[in-house]
Amino acid sequence: TGNTTLYYVLGGGRAIRYGVGVGREGFTWSGVQTVSRKAAWPDWHPPAEMIARQPYLPRFVAGGPGNPLGAAAMYLGSSSYRIHGTNDPSTIGKFVSSGCIRLTNEDVQDLASRVTVGSKVIVLPKSSRLEAGVSKERVVPRAGAPKPLRVSDSAPHTSHNVKLSGIY
Repeated sequence: TGNTTLYYVLGGGRAIRYGVGVGREGFTWSGVQTVSRKAAWPDWHPPAEMIARQPYLPRFVAGGPGNPLGAAAMYLGSSSYRIHGTNDPSTIGKFVSSGCIRLTNEDVQDLASRVTVGSKVIVLPKSSRLEAGVSKERVVPRAGAPKPLRVSDSAPHTSHNVKLSGIY
């Protein structure tokens, strides 16, 4: 959660990099989870601890463009955390969430089309640094999918260490 990037590892030294919004100060976490469920345009039921902090929140928001979970969600184990879309793309690249990982709706739809239930998700601690070790091959997106970013060891101001075993 020290980085605002998610890597979907393709293997063979290749990965797709997505920009994400992550947990704000006090709401970061790290560890290993698995994708336990996927949903398109999911309904949102804010967790009780979120409602306790923000009592003005609605108790339910039906899936659709106004829903904070956006176009898709990948549920992480039995936790309350998800990788999901957002109806506010200005939050991508920022530390803003209550611990969930958010992508643009276009990117989360692309990612959800690639991820299977049971996929491993590794969230690195805030103090971890990633260093590049993957090829600079261009990944060709699926027809109609947003163009993914390629992992590069020459990206300015970043250093990436990608282990090739799941979503990071």
